[in-house]
Amino acid sequence: MRDDEKYISDLIADGEHQRQDFKFEITSSKKIARTLVAFANTDGGRLLIGVKDNGRIKGIISDEEFYMIDAAASMYCRPEVPFRGNRREAEGKTILEINVEPSEKRPHYAQDDRGKWVAYHRVRDNNFLADYILLQVWKREKRSSGTFIAYSENEKKVLEVLDLNESADFDTLKQETSLGKKALQNILINLVSLGALKMEFPEEKTIFLPDDPQQYI
Repeated sequence: MRDDEKYISDLIADGEHQRQDFKFEITSSKKIARTLVAFANTDGGRLLIGVKDNGRIKGIISDEEFYMIDAAASMYCRPEVPFRGNRREAEGKTILEINVEPSEKRPHYAQDDRGKWVAYHRVRDNNFLADYILLQVWKREKRSSGTFIAYSENEKKVLEVLDLNESADFDTLKQETSLGKKALQNILINLVSLGALKMEFPEEKTIFLPDDPQQYI
């Protein structure tokens, strides 16, 4: 009990971030599936159920919360998202801790309100829809044959724009290179898959920038 108190207190002190989310309660398996998918598709993460956004402990009343998580992972995530659940006691209340590991099977999809299967990724303390390029990069990870490209003038244009500007979003690259949407998408997918570029997600948009050469030294 005392160990749980300290453990939960330390977690709550960290606040919500890329790998941690607080939930006052679970009201919909379909909605919580988005968070499970986002964690699995990104760096993994932890859900503390029975904790308010401000860190105050409310606790859970019954095992219903666990069953809703289980239903979310199995019914509203495709493929299913594995998780570990633990009951913790703090301030005389029960908190449900749900842990999700980063997945080698990504992309995982969650079913939205229209019944459509869509993928999410985690950016800081929010879940965002994965765009076409990110989805294709994830799919390339599963290829046993790897990614091969011919370094043409088009690839050179993209890299020159990024070298000049340090980073750029898709619309800027499209304008500066005069490439068509599909052609530019394919080039970016190839370059990111090869590790020549990386993607970052500030302020709900995607930017591309040359990968840090220091990591290969």
